[in-house]
Amino acid sequence: MNGTVKMKDKQFDIIIVGAGISGINAAYRVQTQLPGYTYTILEARTDLGGTWDLFKYPGIRSDSDLFTFGFQFNPWSRDNPIAEGSAIKEYIHKTATKYGIDKHIVYNHRVSSSAWSSEENSWSLAVDHNDSEYTYTARYVIFGTGYYNYKDPLTADIPGLDAFQGQIVHPQFWPDDFQYKDKKIVIIGSGATAITLLPNLADHAARVTMLQRSPTYILSVPNHSSSRWLSYLLPAALYYRLQRTIWICATRIFFLFCQRFPNFSRWLLKLNVRKQLPSHIPHDPHFKPKYNPWEQRLCVCPDGDLFRSLRQGKADVKTDTIREVTKNGIILNSGEQLDADIIITATGLRLQIAGGAALYVDGKEVDIGDKYLWNGVMLQDVPNAAFVIGYTNASWTLGADATAQFICRLLKELESQKLIAAVPRLKEKEAATLEDRPLLNLKSTYLSIAGRVLPKAADRGPWQPRDHYLKDMKFAMRGDINTGLEFVQGPSLRLRPKMS
Repeated sequence: MNGTVKMKDKQFDIIIVGAGISGINAAYRVQTQLPGYTYTILEARTDLGGTWDLFKYPGIRSDSDLFTFGFQFNPWSRDNPIAEGSAIKEYIHKTATKYGIDKHIVYNHRVSSSAWSSEENSWSLAVDHNDSEYTYTARYVIFGTGYYNYKDPLTADIPGLDAFQGQIVHPQFWPDDFQYKDKKIVIIGSGATAITLLPNLADHAARVTMLQRSPTYILSVPNHSSSRWLSYLLPAALYYRLQRTIWICATRIFFLFCQRFPNFSRWLLKLNVRKQLPSHIPHDPHFKPKYNPWEQRLCVCPDGDLFRSLRQGKADVKTDTIREVTKNGIILNSGEQLDADIIITATGLRLQIAGGAALYVDGKEVDIGDKYLWNGVMLQDVPNAAFVIGYTNASWTLGADATAQFICRLLKELESQKLIAAVPRLKEKEAATLEDRPLLNLKSTYLSIAGRVLPKAADRGPWQPRDHYLKDMKFAMRGDINTGLEFVQGPSLRLRPKMS
């Protein structure tokens, strides 16, 4: 660390790490349900928004509807369910300001490590700020940092990439004022990022080609609310609540339908795509995945913008593998050559937990990949800490809110019983009989590569992976919080009295 190292203690009852959608949501629940508790939000970046502040590539947008991705307490009021990143960031900003959450955020504060002391029953967070190190202390920590590594992207092994003499860009680090007008662009990848980039780049580029090793399921949806007419009949609060409920149920039913009837679902998705494709682009192999629907995340295409670009002739799709990259393009294993001025490596994101901060309990570093996640919220053997992880088959915010609601309930319960800490514990006999399960129920490449970065889940008990929002909310509000938790008695759960 450069510069003079300074130490300064700051104490709070609760520290929230990350001022993205998870952190803002958690802050609202804390200040509403635990009004006597002090809290702060430590944000590593210079502005709030998390993902929506980081990614700047053209067309960056949600891949979930904003009626459920938005905050339950401050509903998304626009008509479009799929929104661009700038609109989402503005919405998060307005929400934080409206509820006074912005006054609790400190920016450019990066947590490098978090250490729990059983003697003090508190967390000490080492925080880097302007080349100095500060110590923040809390009774409870909420890691609202998601599971993406924003510093180091997932890189693919692309033979000969160094030989390319044009520009190479990863979407995670999109350059400011990047010029691509009248350029030939190849996007390597087939996920949500590539599908978003193609139509947005095609508006100005000479030609855009999406080069994929294997295709992804894509569902075109109208980017307007079909239930908008209800807003003229119902009070605003009731309308937004009903609309949110409709989208929660519809998304869940569609997911279950795809799992129960995979072949029929394949056929329906194929029908949706084929009617939008131009005659020169066949469905097989370019839009025929080898896996069943929802074994990997399904990509949403608002108003069919990707297919519109394909029909206009300024974009194309190639399904093949790369033999080598040359100074002016890519040679495929089929022998075809793709000329390129720009190569965009939309090859995915690397995963991490707790924003990459090291975790210690009583001086011993915690191996996150060796621990089970208790009810999708707390990490085995780690006291008084929650890890906000949303859903892969529904809006992230639904899972984030279930976590925040549970945290508030847990802290109320601890205080009422004069307890100071809760620690998830796995008994040796129980551990010997558990069968591991994936924490996230997808077979995507970035998840399989993640390996031991993510916590473990098991086949039963409080160690099972999360299932769906309604079940998790039922647990958050009324579920069993004794099984698998060890409680510690202490003088006061509050670390610092709140000043009026």
